[in-house]
Parts: sequence; C-alpha cells; structure tokens
Amino acid sequence: MLNFVPANLTRRSFGGVALAITAAGVLGEKMAEASQATTRVDVPTAATGAILEANKSIEAGDLLVSYADLGPATGSPVLLLHGWPYDINSFGRVAPLLADRGHRVIVPFLRGYGGTRFLSGRTKRNGQQAAIAIDTIKLMDALGIREATIAGFDWGARTADIVAALWPERCRALVSVSGYLIGSQNAGRMPLPPSAELQWWYQFYFATDRGREGYEKYTNNFAKLIWQLASPNWKFDDETFSRSAAALGNPDHVAIVVHNYRWRLGLAEGEKRFDELEDKLAAGPEIHVPTITMEGDANGAPHPDPKTYADKFKSKYEHRQITGGIGHNLPQEAPESFASAVIDVDGWA
Repeated sequence: MLNFVPANLTRRSFGGVALAITAAGVLGEKMAEASQATTRVDVPTAATGAILEANKSIEAGDLLVSYADLGPATGSPVLLLHGWPYDINSFGRVAPLLADRGHRVIVPFLRGYGGTRFLSGRTKRNGQQAAIAIDTIKLMDALGIREATIAGFDWGARTADIVAALWPERCRALVSVSGYLIGSQNAGRMPLPPSAELQWWYQFYFATDRGREGYEKYTNNFAKLIWQLASPNWKFDDETFSRSAAALGNPDHVAIVVHNYRWRLGLAEGEKRFDELEDKLAAGPEIHVPTITMEGDANGAPHPDPKTYADKFKSKYEHRQITGGIGHNLPQEAPESFASAVIDVDGWA
C-alpha cells in the first residue's frame, strides 16, 4: 500500500497523482521498479556553461521557430525541450554529446523565448500546455521528422510527456525530468496543504497585476532567484546566467509566462481549439513509449515523488536519481547523465 504524504504533493503533480492512485493506493510493478532507481553521480563542472547557438529558423504552426540543429541530417532525431526560466543553453553540453553519437539534435526556443516569434500579431499569446505541445508537433511536421526521441525538463518535460501520451507514433522514446507532469485546470484549482502551497509562491504572484508588472520590470532578477532556489548547489557564474537570460527578452515572454501560470489556476482562459486536447489531458493519459524519468537529489523546485507517477508509464521504464547536488536544471547541471539517459532510452525503442 502506498505511504501517501499529502505535504509532499505539489500542484504540478496533483492532477496526475490523483488519477494514478487507486482507492487502495496500489501502484503495482512500476512502483517497485521506480523504488529501485538507478543512481548516477554527475558533479557540475565548468562545462555546464557551454554555448549553444540557434543556427536555423522555420515556420511551424503559429510560429517562426528559432532552433539549434546539430549532428548528421540523416541521424536518428532527438528533440530537446527547455523549461522556464531557462533556454536552449540548458542543453549546451548535452546536444554536442548526442550529435557526436550520430543523432540529429533539434533544440528549439519555446514560444516566448529567444528568437522564436509569432507569425501573426492576432494570435493569442497563450501559454497553456496543449498549445506548447502542438508547437512541438508542428515543428516536427515542418522539419519532416516523423518520429523522434523527445527529452526535456520543467515545461519541456511536460510537453514531452504530452506528445508521448497523445501522439505516441511521433515519440520514439521519452526522457522526462521530474516524471509525469501532465495536469489540468481542475487539478490546479484544488487547494493543497500550506507547506505545498508555499512552494508555488511565484504562481500566486503572477496571478496579480502587480506580479505581471514586477516580472516585466525585474525579469532577470526574478529568473536568477528562481535558478538559485531551484538549484541551490549549482554555482553558475554570471556569464552562464546572462547567456540564458537574453532569451527572456523575447517580446512575448512575459505574456506567455503569466498566461501559463494563470491558466493552470483557472484564472485565464485557453483557446477553444485546444479544448479537445485538454479534455484528454485532464483524464491523465498513460504513456506507452519507452521512458526514463530523472530527478536531481538537490532539486529545490516543486516536484512529485517518483512513486506517485511510476504506474503512468506502461512500456519499458526506469527512474534515475542523479546525485552530487544536482538541482532542477538537470541537463545543464548533469549533462553526461542526461545524455546517457537519452542514448539509453533511444536504444530501447
């Protein structure tokens, strides 16, 4: 029987957890697998400051997507997705490692980041989860990529989870930091114990006009604070931070971020064209592609216990706990471990 501790539940994980746990609290074989997690040590080094340049752009869906394209054009595709408030440089060391192994590696700026731009000023600056997932599918279509191994963290992990769940034929294999992050507005509206709510202080801040204005005025200061809280043992330098902070200067960044967090709380509407997808996601769909989930041992951001989501993954599955003081930005803090996970899971497919 699951030893369930409400104080450890975060809003990000609530939707998936509520659907994954039965009345008896039984998770079966997958929980046993996750409890025997592989542990790898990957101590952050100066290499985490490696530079990744967006060298291409392409029209895809609502966007002109700016992205890095590495490795042989005929290589097995890998799509790497960043989170907030980070950018493609989270994969500055990972992407070359994968390219050296013969993969074609695509690393896009998400909507509202870097050089990615909306094609029309009339398009809603929408940060809801389904919109970002559709961006990924449209990018794959534009690039002529039928199937790819998809890996990410934070917003990128949620997006990768959604693609794997709703379009498994497009996802060869999956690497997801912090596991199953698919949520719903209904889950986001449900109150949590105070200790869990405290971790989401910035979500409540963004719910106010003062928060939006404050984020717009102090974007870099805010982002640096999040980096420090989410990765308390990561001693990044000013150059590394400034390189990624430049991506937050995108003209739509503040609107996308604020909408994302307000939408989660049910304080902002999404778009009707995504309603059908959101209904499917609200049901907590299972994932039927080979998957490795990962977690850093010093992640200071809200994140679920691996045991609460293990049963969501129905194909070959493994959870890896990365030790050595690794925080939320796992690909940049532990690039060798992240690249190894991508290589391993791609080999399972």
